[in-house]
Amino acid sequence: MEPMMELKNVGFSYHSVAGETPALSNIDLVVQKGDFLAVVGPSGCGKSTLLSLLAGLLEPERGSIFLSGKKMTRAGAGAIGYMLQHDHLFEWRTIEKNVLLGLEIQDKLTPEARERVFDMLKAYGLYKFRKAKPSQLSGGMRQRAALIRTLALSPELLLLDEPFSALDYQTRLTVGDDIGKIIRKEGKTAVLVTHDLSEAISLSSRVLILSRRPATVKRVIPIGFPMEKSALERRNCPEFSDYFNEIWKELDENE
Repeated sequence: MEPMMELKNVGFSYHSVAGETPALSNIDLVVQKGDFLAVVGPSGCGKSTLLSLLAGLLEPERGSIFLSGKKMTRAGAGAIGYMLQHDHLFEWRTIEKNVLLGLEIQDKLTPEARERVFDMLKAYGLYKFRKAKPSQLSGGMRQRAALIRTLALSPELLLLDEPFSALDYQTRLTVGDDIGKIIRKEGKTAVLVTHDLSEAISLSSRVLILSRRPATVKRVIPIGFPMEKSALERRNCPEFSDYFNEIWKELDENE
């Protein structure tokens, strides 16, 4: 099976008048269709840089990135959806107009596309709030709206940059569970960057552990929970603590 995305010997450094700061070194990675990959590593190791490379916002200085077998280009990055830490919903637009914004910008707002977005609003509990402004919704509802806005463009690959970090702990658990279910139901391939090991384990099918900067791939750990189990149910499984301790040990060795 052809990978959804493949990185071969990818390296990247930041340059300034003070000199060069290596961020990533010799990254080899394969993301298969339907994969949910969580990326963890020491603070400042280059996780967000990796995500920016996957999104096509940065170009690797060394190595190559392939999307569906073709070398990554800025034009090809249109097949990728990027969900940031904050929802960035516009207060002067209703929820309906916010989730349709990407389709409007790309001139893809067909009756069929609108109907598909409305179906997602209904499926994920936001349809009756479609005429509300973002400030009238809870943080969790806003994040669901932001995800629907991203999914509206039918991306092949979904990138998540700590999308729950601005939420309080209880909301974070619930929204993480909701968004994990949505991604699985929509059959999307996803890469999640997070500092929260429990979040990484409960949502993903694999956890990628990066070393200290310049980051290399230290280890990839498959997560073997049944697909039908929700993120909250996974946290209560007996093997959850084994995964947590295994990943923590790898990170602790980094320190």
